[in-house]
Amino acid sequence: MLANIVVQFFEKGGPVMWPILVCAFVAVAVVGERAVWWWQESRKREPQKLEQLLGALENGDIAAAKSVAANSSDPVVRMIHHGLNHSHTSLQGALQVAAGIEMERAGRFLTVMDTLVTLAPLLGLLGTVTGLMRAFLNVGDAELSVMSVTGGIGEALIATACGLGIAIVSLIPYNFFNGKVARLQFELETAATNVEVMVNSSRQREGETGREMAGADKGR
Repeated sequence: MLANIVVQFFEKGGPVMWPILVCAFVAVAVVGERAVWWWQESRKREPQKLEQLLGALENGDIAAAKSVAANSSDPVVRMIHHGLNHSHTSLQGALQVAAGIEMERAGRFLTVMDTLVTLAPLLGLLGTVTGLMRAFLNVGDAELSVMSVTGGIGEALIATACGLGIAIVSLIPYNFFNGKVARLQFELETAATNVEVMVNSSRQREGETGREMAGADKGR
């Protein structure tokens, strides 16, 4: 019974309902995929390992830091591990590349959701225009009937309501996922800055120690 009502409702919305239906399916698929991905990602976070890693770097023990970061599933720890493995060439560049990879994974399909938030109301507006055109064209018909006019107005309202509904339902998770991406970006940038400062400080201390030893050798 409910299925028949939905089918009749869909048919009364006119041909624009087909692209709106596609938008609805895509929205459900993207929101579901992102929700599952972020849930899995939250289970991969390892704040204790991150603290151990930063503690090792603060003590100047880069080898221990690499050992702690190895085989980690935490995106921040992964970024630091990648940077430390390429610190002999360009630590900053390696951290930026690794952070970019993590951000790309986190922001996947957000462009699709952004497009749906804009496209769905426009499709609804298109249905409004076509429905009103149909209603006004029937006004000029010699065999004018109330059903033909109200059918066009109903088509306009149904398409508009569905388009706005999809946009509203997509907008809430879109902003939520955007917030998650912004939070991850902040964590990556903060961690990268801390790693650069700690590694540079460690190298500076090593250089000063080496100069002191060299000076002591010359004094002998």
